[in-house]
Amino acid sequence: MRARLRASLRMSARGAAAYLRPALPVALALGVGLALRLWMLGKLFDVDGDTLIYGELAKNLLLHGRYALTQPGDAIYSTLIRLPGYPLFLALCFKIFGMENYFAAACVQIALDLLGCLLLAGFVRRIVPRSGRAAALMTLWLAALCPFTASYTAAPLAETPTLFMLALAMWAMARFHDDPRWVNALWFTFAVTGAALLRPDGTLAAVAFAPVLFAGSGRSCRRPLAVQQTSAVLETRTTTGQETGATSIARMAVVCVLMALTPFAVWTARNWRVFHVIEPLAPRLATDPGESTNPGWERWVKSWCLDFISTYEIYWNVPGDKLDVSELPNRAFDTPAEYAETTALAEDYNSHGMALTPWIESGFERLAEERIAAHSWRYNVWLPLGRVADMWLRPRVENLNIDLDWWVYAHHHAETEFSWAYAGLNALYLLLGIIGICLRPRYWGALLAYLLLRSLLLGTVEAPETRYTLECFPMLFVLGGVALSRLMDRLYLSKLKAFFGKG
Repeated sequence: MRARLRASLRMSARGAAAYLRPALPVALALGVGLALRLWMLGKLFDVDGDTLIYGELAKNLLLHGRYALTQPGDAIYSTLIRLPGYPLFLALCFKIFGMENYFAAACVQIALDLLGCLLLAGFVRRIVPRSGRAAALMTLWLAALCPFTASYTAAPLAETPTLFMLALAMWAMARFHDDPRWVNALWFTFAVTGAALLRPDGTLAAVAFAPVLFAGSGRSCRRPLAVQQTSAVLETRTTTGQETGATSIARMAVVCVLMALTPFAVWTARNWRVFHVIEPLAPRLATDPGESTNPGWERWVKSWCLDFISTYEIYWNVPGDKLDVSELPNRAFDTPAEYAETTALAEDYNSHGMALTPWIESGFERLAEERIAAHSWRYNVWLPLGRVADMWLRPRVENLNIDLDWWVYAHHHAETEFSWAYAGLNALYLLLGIIGICLRPRYWGALLAYLLLRSLLLGTVEAPETRYTLECFPMLFVLGGVALSRLMDRLYLSKLKAFFGKG
């Protein structure tokens, strides 16, 4: 009897060990990822800038039932400069955890980010059939340990919820393609709608993923037929199954499209009722109807702006702050006459209360026209490509306590070395993503489509910011996990592969 009991206990212990073995790397990755995010929360948590705008919108929704901002005299005015997704998220956090509790919102973002890491791992399990578990766990580690995405969990901004929605969209896309049921279709609809409600460029998720969502899904709806049936009955049943599957998929598509469009129809109707304008998303320059968009200034900036330091020191400060010509890069002037005209405009701007008057606006518009006419390829091709490259390759230290001129080694040795290390890490993620695309896992076309569409969209931006490419990292995590799994197979790293789990 005792021998049987001991044997039973040994078998139970071996079974428990076999069950826990694949769970240990997952728990470890999530634990390390949580520790990284909590450390960044303690070091980087800050409430300013766009966070305060989102917070005002959330407070006025809760206190006054209006989507509005607050003027200095505590009067509120309606606005449409931001989509309602993130203000609604903050309003929910304020309702649960207390008004203006941005710290609690950041903690919720940490949980969302780690859940998004798990969703990406689940997505990879489906797109890599032969070594799915290993590739999924590598994806989880790449996502959990990425400091670029982790740092934004400490910032109450729309980036982290958007990353979560993108991960959810990919997870639901793969599940629906393999099992086209309503629950998977609704998850996908919720994800792409949420991404678009958080940021206008979130609509790219639907554009890139929806076309492949239904590709071949009708085949999954066909029911198996008995082998004993005659060929005539077999043909009839197959045709009927195809029609039934196609009808079901078409019904899901119609319902999901209507559900996805409903929030934007409500938002557009509200904007028409309040402002008498048709605005289904948010204005490109984040201005309310009637506010000046400064087209001459914007176009002139776009004729030379190439990097984030110009965005930070020049673009964000005008109008409202001094324009110092000495801070402009040499590429802002093509001739001595152009330099003199720019200096004169800057002096007029500084002496007129640092406001872009119509006369100053027309001056910058004239300068922009001259520069574009003289160098059309630079304006239309080289500068957009340069801005996209800056957003992809620059060290992602914009929200760290590091000087903007991080590359000046004589000013700060440690910051320069750290920034170059960050640039190298960013390049590693990009390299793994490129390798992953070359391996062509399932849905690689959809992932590549999103990366290309977003890069093309960013080429139209006049003032680059590195965070604009942050939404591409879920795709890089997935493709990088696939690449690492294949590389370990090639290098015969059996022990490391065993740690991550056999596919």
